[in-house]
Order: sequence, then structure tokens, then C-alpha cells
Amino acid sequence: MRIPAMILSMLTCGALLAATPLFAQLQTPLGNVGLPGIGRGVGDLLDTAGNGVDGLGRLAQREADRLLQLRDRRLTQLLRQNRDLVERDMRGDLARRGEILVTGPTEGAMDALRRAGFSVIAEEQVEGLDLVIVRLRVPAGLSLARAEALARKAAPEAEIAVDNLHWQSGSLGRQSSALPSSALLAATAGSPVDTPIGIIDGAPGPSFRPMAIKGFANGAPLASDHGSAIVSLLRNEGAGRLWVADVYGSDPAGGNALAIVRALGWLASSGCRLVTISLVGPRNAVLERAIRQAQRRGIVIVAAVGNDGPAAPPAYPASYDAVVAVTGVDRKGRALIEAGRALHVDYAAPGAEVHAMNARGRPVSLRGTSFATPLVAIRLADALARGGDWQARLDREARDLGPRGEDKRFGRGLLCEQCARKP
Repeated sequence: MRIPAMILSMLTCGALLAATPLFAQLQTPLGNVGLPGIGRGVGDLLDTAGNGVDGLGRLAQREADRLLQLRDRRLTQLLRQNRDLVERDMRGDLARRGEILVTGPTEGAMDALRRAGFSVIAEEQVEGLDLVIVRLRVPAGLSLARAEALARKAAPEAEIAVDNLHWQSGSLGRQSSALPSSALLAATAGSPVDTPIGIIDGAPGPSFRPMAIKGFANGAPLASDHGSAIVSLLRNEGAGRLWVADVYGSDPAGGNALAIVRALGWLASSGCRLVTISLVGPRNAVLERAIRQAQRRGIVIVAAVGNDGPAAPPAYPASYDAVVAVTGVDRKGRALIEAGRALHVDYAAPGAEVHAMNARGRPVSLRGTSFATPLVAIRLADALARGGDWQARLDREARDLGPRGEDKRFGRGLLCEQCARKP
């Protein structure tokens, strides 16, 4: 049976936006609000709706309408409560208010931007990336969208961006006494992996002790469930050397592009060979440049495709060139219905019925491409430690899903199939 394209599009576009990112995972003025997600694969939806297209259609339509309404309502509330921090850019994406970013501008470009009414807030050399970024204050009375258009017109040769926000791409379920204890989870850890791994996310809880934690947002580092789960998954699969960059803290405008760039620079300076990023946002010129710089240093970047569904715009940083893009599957090897898309997909990993620890050190169930991403990252870190062609090693390990060979849905196959599963 084929799911009607329009219904699937609506369902998948709403699923993650309502189920996770800003509102569920960040500590915002709205509180740590957990939103209801679909939490089911395509097969489960079919089971619920019966064998008729009409039944599935009604279910999907109701869920899509509900989630989209909830998302719109809470997004409106976020903007209303944080007008001094958050604004829409030219594309309608959220960004930090009142600032334009310029990467490595020429003096001519800066003169043109000053004449257009922009003023310099700060100029900084990003640690570890050989990257200069100038922060410009938007001219008084201009919206961010209008200022962005003005800057591009005034200095068309300059690399201009706004400071876009990025969302965490997964949700934590309720604590369950049926899940293994922390001691048991630790006892089931995989073989030690010594590759230095960087994490860009929220901070882990106090029971987690990475090599170092550094904050890149107001109130950071601040323990978060999402960041704790990422660290827990890596630790449980054998990662020994972890550096964590908290780009959220307590900042309602956390997860912004500049914070991620600074975090990436710090991780590069710390000697990390691999960086895992379970965040998604729009394309951003400053972040794209930073990722290229990190890759030139030999750093491999692994990123989630997000949970906005296959009809959503391509997710970044997963869609940047040479970033290892990760999607999620359920226990039956079916793509998560909410799994987003990138311009390319490299690997899949378990993204449902996955178990790890929250910020309080309690076992929880997880769902989303956020949690598939560190499972691919740990296998890649192990391949790096063994030397040689890491991609060839992973390709031999991956189980082919979907059409024979590499495909747009599962990439080159499923990795870490039994990782983070309940015993």
C-alpha cells in the first residue's frame, strides 16, 4: 500500500517540529516542554489504521493538523516572549535578532557595509579554524530580513549570513523501571575506542565526566537531557575520550550558528578527530565555511538528518559537503516516519527503542535521528582508530537496507544495529 504523498508530506513535516526541537529540548522561557510525537514507524501506522487507505489518511490528517497547530502556536509564543532575542530572516527561519555575520570580509566590503548603516559589534578570530568573523549591528529600524537583503546588496562579494538557530533532533521518553540500571548499562559497554570525539549539543549531567566541557551560550554549560543521552550512548558503546561543547545553556536563542562555529573551533583545538552534531537548521554560510575549515584539518563531522520528514527542506549541517549524514530506523529496519532528509544520506542507525541516560543518570527510552547519529559516530571513531580507509571499513560493516546498494533513504546501510537496545 502506498501512503498518499500529500498526507505523508504533512505528517512528516509536522512530526519532529512538534515532537522535539526547540520546545522539547531547550530550556526556554516556555520551560522544558515535552511535545507529543508520533513515535511510530510506517508499519505501525498501517497496523493502527487497518488496511484501508482511508483509515490511514484520516489518522495522518488528524495527527498532522494537530502537530502543525501545536508547533505554530508554540513558535508564535516563543517569538512573542523573546522579541528582543529572536527574529525571522529573509527565508522565514529563526535567527538571533539584530545581527549580521560576515566571514573574512575585505576592507572594501566593510566600507560598503558601514556606508549602508551597519556598525561593527566585534571581530573575532575563531580558535582552531583560522577563520575571521565580523559581527555587524543591524541599522536602527530595520528588520533582520530587510537588513540581510540590504547587506547582500551593499556588499555582494562578501560572505554574509544571519545567526540562524539549530534544533536538537530527537525526543526522550519517560523513565522506566523496566530499563536497565546505570550500572548495568555501563557493564554492557562496547570495546574501548580511544579516538578523541567532540560533541556539539547541550551539556551532560553531573554523573557524566567527559575530558572537558565548555559553554558557548548564556548559562552554559547547563546539564540537559538531550546532551546527556548523546554522551551516554557514546560511552555505552565504548567511547573513552569525549569533549562536550554546550551551545544551548539556558539561552532561548541558543544553538545559533556562531555558537556552533566557536564550539567547532574549540573542539578542533582540543585535538578531536571526529565531531558529532545532532542538530538541524537551515543552510548558513558562516557555519558552512567553518565546517570546511575543520574538514581541511582532517576532522570528520557526523550529523543528523533531523526529524522534519522527507518532504522538509534539506537539513544542515548534514547536507554540507562531506559531512556524514545519518538517518534513523526502528527495530524492524524501517525508516522513522519523521526522519528528515539531507542532500545526501550516508548511513542509518537505530533511532527508536534506543536506551540511554538522562541528565539525572536515569535510564530513558529515546527516539529520533539525534540518537542514531552518535551510534554511527562511535563506529566511525573505531574505524579511525584502526587506520586505513574508514569509509570502506564501515561499508563492509553496514547491512544493506531498501533497494540494493546505496540509496537516498538509508545511504550505504545500517550500522550499530544492536547498539543501545534493551537486553
